[in-house]
Amino acid sequence: MHGLTALDLARIQFGFTVSFHILFPAITIGLACFLAFLEARWLQTRDTVYRTLYQFWIKIFSLNFGMGVVSGLVMAYEFGTNWSGFSQFAGGVTGPLLTYEVLTAFFLEAGFLGVMLFGWNRVGPGLHFFSTVMVALGTMISSTWILASNSWMHTPAGYVIVAGKVVPTDWLEVIFNPSFPYRLAHMVIAALLSTALFVAASSAWQLLHGRAVPAARKMLSLAMWMVLVTAPIQAMVGDAHGLNTLEHQPAKIAALEGHWNTAAKDDKNGFPLIVFGIPDMEREETRYAIEIPRLGSLILTHTLDGQIRGLKDFPTEDRPNATVLFFTFRTMVGLGVAMIGFGLLGWILRRNGALYRSRAFLRLAVAMGPTGLIALLAGWMTTEIGRQPWAVYGLLRTRDAVSAHAAGPVALSLALFVVVYFVCFGVGIRYMLKLASAGPAPDAHPHEAPSYGPGSVVPAAIAAASEPHAMARHGRRDS
Repeated sequence: MHGLTALDLARIQFGFTVSFHILFPAITIGLACFLAFLEARWLQTRDTVYRTLYQFWIKIFSLNFGMGVVSGLVMAYEFGTNWSGFSQFAGGVTGPLLTYEVLTAFFLEAGFLGVMLFGWNRVGPGLHFFSTVMVALGTMISSTWILASNSWMHTPAGYVIVAGKVVPTDWLEVIFNPSFPYRLAHMVIAALLSTALFVAASSAWQLLHGRAVPAARKMLSLAMWMVLVTAPIQAMVGDAHGLNTLEHQPAKIAALEGHWNTAAKDDKNGFPLIVFGIPDMEREETRYAIEIPRLGSLILTHTLDGQIRGLKDFPTEDRPNATVLFFTFRTMVGLGVAMIGFGLLGWILRRNGALYRSRAFLRLAVAMGPTGLIALLAGWMTTEIGRQPWAVYGLLRTRDAVSAHAAGPVALSLALFVVVYFVCFGVGIRYMLKLASAGPAPDAHPHEAPSYGPGSVVPAAIAAASEPHAMARHGRRDS
């Protein structure tokens, strides 16, 4: 880490910890909704396959939830230890928003989580289903508050600055800031899509190995319907989000497009889409560019001759890192296009009766399993790196948000985080993947409805998998 400043190390540390953390809430959101759907279908049809799938996925949900709780704990402390300048400047906005998350989402989830995990055979079916729905609702509410806080950092509104600190003047404007609706929709759909791909990969793996065939078929069918629906919707939401970003953060758009020069006012040729290239921040050009004429104008302005401002139009100190953004953005978009194609392929095979029989498709489904989370990470990097050099866009530079630490202590804590995270969460992720690949246990009594009466014992596997929830704490992040 020679040559890195305390600012560089603090940014790397926060980026590392949040990159781990963001994966768990994404799957938590998706699985909570999936479990609510499964239980609703079980109550409606009494088809035991839905009960089997619920009892299978709740083990993975509880383990994932626990890792999300623990990984989010560190981030709450980092705001105070590494980013005290940000906390002092913007704490009047971000502090209450995160408190609202705890008072609403966290307590809602904590209140009903125990019933959801341990009450299947202890409470009535209506109460248990209500608890599952409340936990799923809690994950959505949590996302709302977290995304409101993050979006305000990108498009601040409803405030005044008094004595060098942000003071809210209109909480509706703070919460419903210009980019909030787009970011919330983009994140929630990404969570649902990532979970659907994870479920599809799990079911495909089981079908390839001849395990739990009826349940695996049902899983694959449900997951592929979700991919087919959500992948195109995500593309449309992403387009709307891009137009909003062009309005409020034009330097970010110029950077991720690798676009350096602003065209003359009378130029009616539009600007190209650079499919591939290497943006060079020093030479102020995109080298080895492969372009498609006018397509950039069509995508970003919805006209063939529209123009955007080039990076050279912005002061050097206000430009985000185009070299990084160019590739993170294309990673996200490329995987998104692959997901749309994957959903369409599954639909074609379903119509031809080959969805469960095509081993090539099942192998593809396994390979597509992590792509949702990879695209989510690439999108998050595009968003947050694109905001630089600002911590609060246009108001507080990142260099002014960092705490006054020497590089040594930050480097030491970063090294410790890397070791601990890879060991602890590596073991947890490995166990979660092992559960997902094993498949549901065969139903011993396929024609019996489960007893909801008191005194029944919840399966030991569910109880063991849910132990991490004992660590639920005040500062959890579900974003």
